[in-house]
Amino acid sequence: MAPYMQLRQICLVAPQLAPVISDIAEIMGLSVCYRDGNVAKYGLENALLPVDTILLEVVAPFKEGTTAGRFIGKTGGRGGYMAIFCCNDPDERGRHANAMGVRTANVIDHAPYHGVQLHPRDCRAAFIEFNHTEGSDDILGPYPPAGPDWQKFIRKDVTQALTAVEMQSPDPQGLAEHWGKITGVVADGCELKLPNAIFRFVNGASEIMSALEFRVADAAQVLHAAKAKGLAVAGNEFLLGGVTFRVG
Repeated sequence: MAPYMQLRQICLVAPQLAPVISDIAEIMGLSVCYRDGNVAKYGLENALLPVDTILLEVVAPFKEGTTAGRFIGKTGGRGGYMAIFCCNDPDERGRHANAMGVRTANVIDHAPYHGVQLHPRDCRAAFIEFNHTEGSDDILGPYPPAGPDWQKFIRKDVTQALTAVEMQSPDPQGLAEHWGKITGVVADGCELKLPNAIFRFVNGASEIMSALEFRVADAAQVLHAAKAKGLAVAGNEFLLGGVTFRVG
C-alpha cells in the first residue's frame, strides 16, 4: 500500500457537550453523524459532525479523573484536544515517534479500525493519533469512529471545508519541525501541508491548537449566526469549544 497521510478528524474538548455541539451545528450548518458509546469507558461522551470528509468531534468528561478533564483543568479549556490522521501504517508511525522519544499513550484495536495515540506531553500542544481502517483508503470509505453511515450527514450548503488548523507556540518553527518529524510531513517553513488541510504554526504564549479555519458559502451569515448565539465575534472569527473558528 502506498504511504499516505491525511487529516481525518479534529477533536475538541468541552466541560459539557451542550451547548457546544448544538452551537457548532447551528452556526456552521453541520449535522451530528454519530455519538460513540465506546468512549464511555474513558469517562467521556462525544458527538461527531462531518465537515466534508474531515470529522469534527467534541468530547466531554462525565466523571472525575479523565484525561480530557485534566486537559481542561491544565489549559483552562483553551485549545483543541487531538489531531487525528489516517495513514497506511499507524504502527510504523508509532514506532517512529517512539524512536524520537514520543511515547505511545493508547492503542485502539477495534477491527477493521486500528489507532495509535501518542502522549500529548511528548507531542506538545495536542494529542496526535494515527489510524487506519481496513478497506478504507478512500477518504469517503468506512470510518467506524464516525458511525456506520457518516457520509450521509455531510452538508455543504453553509460550511464547505475545514481548510487549516492553527497551532500556537513560543517556538512555532520548532513545533512545526517536531510535528513534521512525528507525521512524516516535511515542514515548509511554519506549515505542514497535507493533501486535505494545512497545519499552520504561529507565535503564541503557550503551545495549543488555537484555531480552525473553514471555507464557507457566506461568511457574514455564519458570523451573524454566531452573534445570535451570544458569541463574541471579532473580524471573521469567534471562540467556540476552546478554539477560534475562523471563516472565509
